[in-house]
Amino acid sequence: MTHYPPAPPATPQPEAGWPQYPQYPTAPPGRREVRARLRHPLENLCLVVAVLGTLLLWGYATAELYSAAVEGREPNTLAAILVAAPVLLYLLRGQLYAQQRLRGVKIGPNQYPEAHQMVLDACAEYRLVTVPDAYVVLGNGVINAAASGHGFRKFIFLNSDLFEIGGQSRQPEALRFIIGHEIGHIAAGHTSYWRLLAISGANWVPFLGSVLSRSQEYTADNFGYALTPRGSSGAIATLAAGKYLNSSVDVNALADRAETEKGFFVWLVNGLASHPVLAWRAHALRDRRRAGRLVWRPRGG
Repeated sequence: MTHYPPAPPATPQPEAGWPQYPQYPTAPPGRREVRARLRHPLENLCLVVAVLGTLLLWGYATAELYSAAVEGREPNTLAAILVAAPVLLYLLRGQLYAQQRLRGVKIGPNQYPEAHQMVLDACAEYRLVTVPDAYVVLGNGVINAAASGHGFRKFIFLNSDLFEIGGQSRQPEALRFIIGHEIGHIAAGHTSYWRLLAISGANWVPFLGSVLSRSQEYTADNFGYALTPRGSSGAIATLAAGKYLNSSVDVNALADRAETEKGFFVWLVNGLASHPVLAWRAHALRDRRRAGRLVWRPRGG
């Protein structure tokens, strides 16, 4: 089992309900050191495997297109998509950025200033020089947030239903954690065009792309935790039960179930998911002594 190296206790301490384990990770000085220490220990290995898988698929796609041209037949659709990935990825990212700018409410000093300060705090904690754009978009009941980029611009957006947990009368630290998580994706390099292009083929292969994605989510959770340990349980509670029932969720009971929920289909659901199943994610945020599990369920100890 992979263990994090020992680290000094962090401040502030997590909110009541989480055990007082050593609070790894905390963000040390320097952007490179921040990324190295907060990154999931298996993420880089997963990235290398995903890139190699993409290169193999690109080789197949190129050979298929050449063969189709020589034989005068229609090429395989998947092969054509893989070869066109650089252009398709550029266009899709540009379209997504335009959508958020045109329909979203931009977070700034005069519009949701508390959330804007959370964005600035996260950038300072992660040593980001350029502050990404942040938007609130209509969620229509969907609890979601995401980070992306286009060209040299990086941005995050938060669905309004998720953003509403941040009011002073509710759970502002949970919103801070979520903002830290999304900006953590940017700080860790997950939104880079070249990175996404290099793993674009792996996303077509079951388990290959998803295991990398789960490692990245654990990394982003580490960034969110470094920004605000106190917000981690509130964020998990909101993802589990929504913005109205989050205060009634027993997050420890949810984390405990990561060790007791077992079976082939539990393993399969996690294996195919882009995010770690929520019980595993809660377990990793509660127990800071070890990295979040990617394939096999957490065990006690």
